[in-house]
Amino acid sequence: MNVMTQPLFRGPDPIEALLESQEDAVLAVIAGTEGPAYRPLGTMMTIFGDGKRVGSLSSGCIEADLTLHAKRAHRTRSPFSVRYGKGSPFKDIELTCGGGLDILLVPNPNRNVLKDVVLRRRQRMACTLEVDSANGEMRCVESVTSGWSDQILNIAFKPELRFVICGKGPEASTFTALVQAGGYPNLLLSPDEETRAAAARLGSETRPLLTPSLPKDLAIDDRTALALFFHDHDWEPPILTQALKSNAFYIGAQGSLRARDARNTALLGMGIAESELQRIHGPVGLIPSARDPGTLAVSVLAEVLAEAQVRCA
Repeated sequence: MNVMTQPLFRGPDPIEALLESQEDAVLAVIAGTEGPAYRPLGTMMTIFGDGKRVGSLSSGCIEADLTLHAKRAHRTRSPFSVRYGKGSPFKDIELTCGGGLDILLVPNPNRNVLKDVVLRRRQRMACTLEVDSANGEMRCVESVTSGWSDQILNIAFKPELRFVICGKGPEASTFTALVQAGGYPNLLLSPDEETRAAAARLGSETRPLLTPSLPKDLAIDDRTALALFFHDHDWEPPILTQALKSNAFYIGAQGSLRARDARNTALLGMGIAESELQRIHGPVGLIPSARDPGTLAVSVLAEVLAEAQVRCA
C-alpha cells in the first residue's frame, strides 16, 4: 500500500466544514490506493445529508456515486468501505488514473476528536487521527503514523508548509501574493508600509520590520521557509544570522552572484561558519536571472517546494 502523510487541502477544509455545521455528515476517507492515484491515502471529503460535499477524492470520477453510498451510511449508522477502479464491482465507474481506490465512509464522526485534530493543526503540532474501520471510533494521538494497524486506519497530520517573507517592493509583495493564492500560511515582515498594504489586501498576515532583525516572538520550525527580498542588502546579514540558528528547512535571499558573495563575506565576518552558508539559497529560484517579480516569484516557490519534497517528506 502507498502510505503518505495526510496532504494539505487547498480550498474549504472537510474537517472544519463538518465542525462548523450541525448537520449529520459522513466523513469519506481514502483508505487505500493501488497503482496510480489522483490523491493519496488519508485524503478526506465530507458529505452532508442534503448531498452537499466539501473536498474531493478523485478528479470527479466517484464523488457523485459516493454521495449515494453516504445516504446508506446515514441510514445504517455504521462505517463501511467502497472500492473503485481495479477490482471494483462498479464496472460502470472508471478511474481516469487507471488505479484502484478504497474509500472508508464514517457516519457521524466524533466531533470532539476532530476538534482536537483541528486545534493541533492550528498550533502546528503533528498528530495522528486513528479511525476504527469496524465501528467508526476515533482517537487523536501525538505520534505521527500513517497506514493500517489491524482494523485501525492511521491518518498522520503534519504542520502545513509555512512561509516567512522579509523584504520590500514588488518582489516581496508578488511572492507573498503567490504563496497566499496557493493557500499556504504566510507572514510578510516589511519595513515598507506600501508593501505590507499590498499583501494585506489579499489576506496575508503582515507585520512591520522596524530593524534588520526577526521578531523575538517568531517561532520558525522545520516546516517553515524563510525568503528574503531586499534591494538594500545591508538588511540581510543580521536577519540571516538569526535564520541560520532556526530549524527553517529553506532559507533564501534575492540578489545577484555579486550580492551573494558580498553577503557571504559579511556573514563570515559575523562569525557564521562557511559550512552554514550552504544552507542559504542565493541567487534564489530555479530560473537563472529571473528579473520581473512574477517570474521570480514562481521560480522561488518552485525551488522551495522542491526542497520541501526532500526535507519535509
